[in-house]
Amino acid sequence: MQKGGGADSMGLFDRIKRKKRMKTRTVQLLNGERFAEQLGGGYTTLDRCPEVVAACYKIASLIASMTIYLMANTEKGDVRIKNELSRKIDIEPNKNMTRSAFMTAVVMNLLLYGDGNSVVYPHTDGGLITSLEPIAADRVTFSRLLGRDDYRINIDNVSFDPADLLHFTLNPDRYYLWHGTGFRTSLKTVVENLSQAQITKNAFMKSKWKPSLIIKVDALTDEFASTEGREKLLESYFDTAKAGQPWLIPAQQFEVEQVKPLSLSDLAINEAVEIDKSTVAAILGIPSFVLGVGDYKAEEWNSFINNTIRPIAQSIEQEMTRKLILSPKMYLMFNVSKLYSYDLQATSNVYSGLYDKGIVTGNEVREKIGMQPLDGLDNLIVLENYIPVDKIGEQKKLGGSNNA
Repeated sequence: MQKGGGADSMGLFDRIKRKKRMKTRTVQLLNGERFAEQLGGGYTTLDRCPEVVAACYKIASLIASMTIYLMANTEKGDVRIKNELSRKIDIEPNKNMTRSAFMTAVVMNLLLYGDGNSVVYPHTDGGLITSLEPIAADRVTFSRLLGRDDYRINIDNVSFDPADLLHFTLNPDRYYLWHGTGFRTSLKTVVENLSQAQITKNAFMKSKWKPSLIIKVDALTDEFASTEGREKLLESYFDTAKAGQPWLIPAQQFEVEQVKPLSLSDLAINEAVEIDKSTVAAILGIPSFVLGVGDYKAEEWNSFINNTIRPIAQSIEQEMTRKLILSPKMYLMFNVSKLYSYDLQATSNVYSGLYDKGIVTGNEVREKIGMQPLDGLDNLIVLENYIPVDKIGEQKKLGGSNNA
């Protein structure tokens, strides 16, 4: 029995983990660096692309910032439960990580390092969850059992039944639907383009063929014939003691011309990079301004929370609920509402209106605008004139001074 919770709140493993090697023919499904090795030279892994890493980390950090609620179905609606199980999942999933660090690792494996797969090993003691250990993607492979629509998860070459582990997936494989594929294929070309753009930019910035000034010199000048002579000419006529000091040069020997060096704009590098960044953002479902392209828009941000963050969070909720929660009346839920971009005035107006109508309490309003609860604000109230139409004549203010 989990300390601090009822019998129905125990989302636990009653089975003991069995570590054994499967003596069956399997098909190994590679991921991460192993996949890169199979492709050969020229392939840039997604974790080597700063734009992809930044986009994935933004998604991971947002999901990791959300509180995980343990919810229970009741006759009056779903309510939040706070006990040792909820604390284990939301506060201290293991001794070395907070919920934020744990969930960041899970989502980064899911989006980036694990190619659409993230595995967590739940450690138990006597049927109680003691630790939730995220497994590094390089330690994990997947095996399809021949002749059956089933598979095994291999951690350090030890085979596990998927029922004993948490296996989060993203973008199911075309043939092996239990296996995620992530964004590897979709991002392959654009990542190569971004990598090449960075190489071109670095080479351009290091190139010595970018003079900002060209000096035309009489070829008959003796000093012009050698490198040492040319350096001597520069030192004699053009090396000044103070910045901005004018040059004094022989009119018949020198002619100074200013030229415009080739820039990154001339090479269209910046435009190409912006297009590729926008493509990365579109594939990963994030706003372009997260990668530095375009301006911030609240509507675009809220759409990002709705269409990208929420679905990934729900897939994690469902896997954790079905593997960790035994009670059919309980489930886990991320608090997504706090990620939306609403200004304080809009939030205050909405919840103040709900308070006036008796839908929320005063303390619920204070919580939404970041204020501490106060005594006496836990009751639902309704303003006197918020009454049914057929009761209008029963208002006290219509009854004269005696009823006032």
